[in-house]
Amino acid sequence: MDIFSDLVMGLSIAITPINMLYLLAGAMVGMIVGVIPGFGPSAGLAILLPLTFGMDPVGAIMMLAAIYYGSMYGGTITSILLNTPGESATVASTFDGYPLAKNGRAGPALVMQAVASFVGGTVGVILITILAPMFSQVSRSFGPPEYFLLAMMGMLTLIVMIGSNWKLGIISALIGFALGTVGVDLETGQSRYTFGSAELIGGIYFIPIAIGLFGLGELFYAFYSGMHRTGSGGLVQYDKESRFWPTAQDFISTRWTMVRGSILGFVVGVIPGAGATIASLMAYSTERSLSKTPENFGKGEMAGLVAPETANNAASSGAMIPLLTLGIPGSASTAVLLAAFLLWGLRPGPLFMSQNPELAWGLIASMYLGNMVLLAISVFAIPLFVQIIKVPYRILGPCIVVICALGTFTVHASFIEMWLMVAAGVIGFFMRLYGFSPAALVLALVLGPLAEEALRQTMTISRGSFGIFLDRPASVWIIVVTIALLLILPLIGRIGAKAKASGA
Repeated sequence: MDIFSDLVMGLSIAITPINMLYLLAGAMVGMIVGVIPGFGPSAGLAILLPLTFGMDPVGAIMMLAAIYYGSMYGGTITSILLNTPGESATVASTFDGYPLAKNGRAGPALVMQAVASFVGGTVGVILITILAPMFSQVSRSFGPPEYFLLAMMGMLTLIVMIGSNWKLGIISALIGFALGTVGVDLETGQSRYTFGSAELIGGIYFIPIAIGLFGLGELFYAFYSGMHRTGSGGLVQYDKESRFWPTAQDFISTRWTMVRGSILGFVVGVIPGAGATIASLMAYSTERSLSKTPENFGKGEMAGLVAPETANNAASSGAMIPLLTLGIPGSASTAVLLAAFLLWGLRPGPLFMSQNPELAWGLIASMYLGNMVLLAISVFAIPLFVQIIKVPYRILGPCIVVICALGTFTVHASFIEMWLMVAAGVIGFFMRLYGFSPAALVLALVLGPLAEEALRQTMTISRGSFGIFLDRPASVWIIVVTIALLLILPLIGRIGAKAKASGA
């Protein structure tokens, strides 16, 4: 009953005209961000975060969250029409999405991906509504030792999920931790690595680094890959088909696929570091193994499109649980969302839902509404997004550069941060080129200061003894879970890689 009354309270906040306007804007922008090939939610959130300064925190968080899960909807449009995933979480959708389009079923494929995304996202939000308060209650006994271990768990699981490049992931994380040490040492009051610059005393701000790594870095890599020389030559013209809507058989044959994909995606999404990409690949592999006609996968099987779509949207919802109840982001996108919370003086964690019920339940309620809005946009605004796909990258690229520069400069009007953004963009390009992980760097930059503070508090409590981590039952459980994840996640990664290889 408490959950129901809290959800009703959240809905009353979410349906105010101004918040609904923010939600609609976020959903539309998220779709556009997803449609731009190679851009992804991390870049969109990082670039647009400065635009929310001065807004009411509830409306701003609702809009940013809508951009986050809205990009999952938009990323599949290019997967189906161009065989180009909008971001990594929609890679699995190309396996059968593009063959469906080539077979003359682009319209039904686009509608079914919208329905599957809606089902996955809605199931995920229902599970958040039920499970988030339980997670919050359990984690209220956590202290500095547990927060330090949780931060390490989030980093280690992400690094392990990078796969064969886990060593490069560790290096990326160490760079992020190093950047997080710049500024004033809160314990001694000494300046660290500021090089005499007064602007660096407060530390390296998250926004210019994130915008540089995900915005400029991805753009530089797109130019390096030659995307500015390509147009829309591979675009499948869905509007020339005789039948736009899916058949009843499409819905009947995939009804259990949606259920399986939603539950699997949510469970994987809750695990810090796993994320929507792994969830979608696992769902595709699972569905193929359960199918009576696995030979049809990769040739235009509707279940091969529906499975990853429900999974990646459910996973994006699941990732909100550790963010809200533990303050631990499990991906680069949720790391940007955590930075947004911190900018408004909000600290997600065990007490967040009880201390900020309007914001927490307003956000959860807005996700129900956001999925309905995105379903309508996904189906009825397809012609608009097809036109966006047709915009040449040589025109789109300079616009992105301008937005990145304005987004960075409007925060503090700092030229040093502008140069930091440019430097991060160059570093992000080379990281992408040589297999390093910008996501690990950003997570470490966000979690580093939090982990350092928690570790110092822990050492003060224990008088320098690391035995405190074994004296507290909650700490022991976190260590056990972390070890289990480190053993299990590589197997999950290999399943995902196998699914990717078989679908390619």
